Amino acid sequence: MRVIQTTEELQRQANEWRAAGLTIGLVPTMGFFHDGHLALMREARKQCDRVITTLFVNPMQFGPNEDLDAYPRNLDRDREMAEGEGVDLLFCPSQTEMYGENFQTKVSLAKISQGLCGADRPGHFDGVATIVAKLFNLARPHIAVFGQKDFQQLALIRQLVADLNFDIEIIGHPIVREDDGLAMSSRNKYLDSDERQIAVCLYQAIVEAKRMVAEAGGSRSAHEIITMAENMIERHPECSVEYVRVVDKATLRPIDLAGADSVLVLAMKVNNKVRLIDNSPLC
Repeated sequence: MRVIQTTEELQRQANEWRAAGLTIGLVPTMGFFHDGHLALMREARKQCDRVITTLFVNPMQFGPNEDLDAYPRNLDRDREMAEGEGVDLLFCPSQTEMYGENFQTKVSLAKISQGLCGADRPGHFDGVATIVAKLFNLARPHIAVFGQKDFQQLALIRQLVADLNFDIEIIGHPIVREDDGLAMSSRNKYLDSDERQIAVCLYQAIVEAKRMVAEAGGSRSAHEIITMAENMIERHPECSVEYVRVVDKATLRPIDLAGADSVLVLAMKVNNKVRLIDNSPLC
């Protein structure tokens, strides 16, 4: 596995592989790998001749009160894990390499970035769209694999690809969960043992919501589901709801009746310090 730091090296390698007729799979990450990240790499490995994983903690995605400096990093560990999954190239640039002194461009999606995570993280999705567009141009992948845990992000990237005519297939990989159902996340490491036990209430709300929809024959009032989920989370005084919504899986617009095309999306904070998100189709 090659490890490179410059955009010039990345472009040159991608162009060589393309010229040789090889297919390229891209897995963009912010590092500190867990099994969820590795599952994305495995999916790209299955589908492509060459796999590029990028590791860049993108400052444009972090607000002024968020955890950029505290975000977990361990390059040596990540390098070993990526190599173990058969990644061909690990791209880990510096902030200066990705955003030079005179960087001025921002990619912004007007509608799909609003609400949900976008409501409490202004500018976050502009940062996502901008860095992903840059990586698409640099790596020239045939496919790119993203996790479904960041459901709004996945929808936004699909919209970005459609709007800007990127010739790239976007693959959404199912959420990888811990044994008790908690969605894997780099931020889970911030939870102490008591908080970790409590955090599973997010997944428990999903399980109950799906049971409610199934019990009702495939459709249920979104208001009933939202009320149940909020109550289940807030029965723990350590947890505070950021949002619970039932939305259309393509547009992310709120809907009144949960059914085949709906997704339950949730976000909460534990002790006002660790932000966790999750989601699931309801049928």
